[in-house]
Amino acid sequence: RLKPFNRLQIILQHLKMSNNTDSTAEVLLEKRGCAGIITLNRPKALNALNLSMIRQIYPQVKTWEQDPETFLIIVKGTGGKAFCAGGDIRAITDAGKVGDRLAQDFFREEYTLNNAIGTCKKPYVALIDGITMGGGVGLSVHGHFRVATEKTLFAMPETAIGKYLNRFSHECLFPDVGGGYFLPRLSGKIGYYLALTGFRLKGRDVLKAGIATHFVESEKLPALEKDLTALKSPSTENIADLLNSYHSKSKVDEEKQFVLDEHMEKINSLFSAKSMEEIVQKLKQDGSPFAMKQLETINKMSPTSLKLTLRQLREGASMSLQDVLRMEYRLSQACLRGHDFYEGVRAVLIDKDQLPKWKPAALEEVTDEFVDNCFEPLGSKDLKL
Repeated sequence: RLKPFNRLQIILQHLKMSNNTDSTAEVLLEKRGCAGIITLNRPKALNALNLSMIRQIYPQVKTWEQDPETFLIIVKGTGGKAFCAGGDIRAITDAGKVGDRLAQDFFREEYTLNNAIGTCKKPYVALIDGITMGGGVGLSVHGHFRVATEKTLFAMPETAIGKYLNRFSHECLFPDVGGGYFLPRLSGKIGYYLALTGFRLKGRDVLKAGIATHFVESEKLPALEKDLTALKSPSTENIADLLNSYHSKSKVDEEKQFVLDEHMEKINSLFSAKSMEEIVQKLKQDGSPFAMKQLETINKMSPTSLKLTLRQLREGASMSLQDVLRMEYRLSQACLRGHDFYEGVRAVLIDKDQLPKWKPAALEEVTDEFVDNCFEPLGSKDLKL
């Protein structure tokens, strides 16, 4: 059981740590030169995001955005393995089961932070070195600049909750944190493919897919950070020029072909279908080794999750970021009311049998009425941005 959530404790902790550079803190917030720097500092938990971290980062981003002496914001992770591998799924699962407010508060406040990053008037530079999944994507992808390295491992593994989930992912059965906004805007149907299969991109491929804006060798990041903070009253163009100069000197994997290049034609055709049933039908008809592999992956996933995700992306393609986050908040609450989210967590984290039993178990059994219901407004409980 989750301990009763102590809001006062969090507020006191925030006041104590609002300019914290104490190395034991979960998030370090400091001003260096022209930049505000956010450092996610839970290396043993792969810098996974929890509610107290969100409650420290959000007000600091808003403060720096208004501060005439702060010209850019940099976000990074410690430990060398991960930028941020997601969010704290155990706490949310326990809270959701007993109807604790944490399950609502986490998603509401996380999406509010995602929106603050997406609308931030100051250039926002995310150094996505290492594992970047779920909540880590939300902390990076909506900002101006995303710098990938050869160590970057990017995925939106939400539909694969029964496959890829680890104890540091808060994934809620669909690619949230604004996934419905940025994924359908990637070239062709790459975003649909990534969302529905949980496919992982590595290194320079994160740039080639259009998720990162720059690629810099991991060992050069400290020098890049030093140069960024040393800029004098920089404009967005000055920051872009500096990033471009580092990017152009980075030669790692430069000659390598994009991992999905040879499959792009198939991805664009197979994942353009209007329904999950149609996608499955097209994969079967195609019959190629690539199509069969995707079919095998999709068949292991929650049918509910697949249907929610496809509709989320199709609708999100023409929505503003704010409308997408409102839609995703509705979906997050629907998932917490349902069966499959908890079943995925049970199969991977609790019993560890890796054999989730989805309900409904087949795509055909997930009715349009059920899906429509998940997208319904929540009235006074809707996300307000």
